[in-house]
Amino acid sequence: MISIKHKFLTHKIHPETETLIIGTFNPNAEKNQADFFYGRGRNFLWRLLPVAYEDADLTGKSREEKIDFIHKRKIDFIDIISEVEIDNGEEANYKDNYLDSRVSEWRDVKNEIENLKKIKRVCITRKTFSDIPKMKVRIDEIQKYCEERHGSIDFKYLITPARYYSTEKQNVWTKFLKNDNR
Repeated sequence: MISIKHKFLTHKIHPETETLIIGTFNPNAEKNQADFFYGRGRNFLWRLLPVAYEDADLTGKSREEKIDFIHKRKIDFIDIISEVEIDNGEEANYKDNYLDSRVSEWRDVKNEIENLKKIKRVCITRKTFSDIPKMKVRIDEIQKYCEERHGSIDFKYLITPARYYSTEKQNVWTKFLKNDNR
């Protein structure tokens, strides 16, 4: 077994954040070429976010350009897993159902949210949890925490930004980001 930490574990959430996007895990592994959250090739978040604000697509743009964008739009990221213990040879296995039973350290997402004085909305980039029961428990706790804050934090399960891009997916993300409850 080997220990793999989150690739962006040192990332500090900006204190002005209004929208927090929660993911699962981004391994600090040699084969992981992501330069920032949601930076792998088959992930369309860096198209979904700017298009929602009628800005230029940030796919393939620099880490600095992405950070400038999220600070401008008061968006930031956190993943629920800090570290996993995996089998040798599985460093490139990013699948949540593999990682779910191998978590050795969870992030204290509720505490991070508590420190965000301007937080308005939180989302998880996944809609189903049937194959990841331990992660579901953590997400349920975060959702409950958001609801207990007198309903002041809107919590949503959003369609994953991975695998493909579509107008439907863009509409869901835009509605959430623009806080359009129609």
